[in-house]
Amino acid sequence: MERAEIEATVIAILAKQLLLPPDEIAPDARIDDLGLDSLGKVEAIFAIEERFGIHVPFNANAPDQPEFDFTTVGSVVRDVEALIARGT
Repeated sequence: MERAEIEATVIAILAKQLLLPPDEIAPDARIDDLGLDSLGKVEAIFAIEERFGIHVPFNANAPDQPEFDFTTVGSVVRDVEALIARGT
């Protein structure tokens, strides 16, 4: 799967959670600035896991842990791409 496809899918998942059109979410946008709350993050993670067939090492109780960077759209895409490459 190419990075552009991963990015478009991640943006579509985030857009669904935020009730925004995907074109309103920039690849360099900060997740917190978009207004995604904790529940939205968890739901987005579940959707990402289901869509890509991966396990995202993310703890909603400790979102700043470095295992999965959920700070920007780009960091989410980068980490999803890495998880896909590792097959996890």
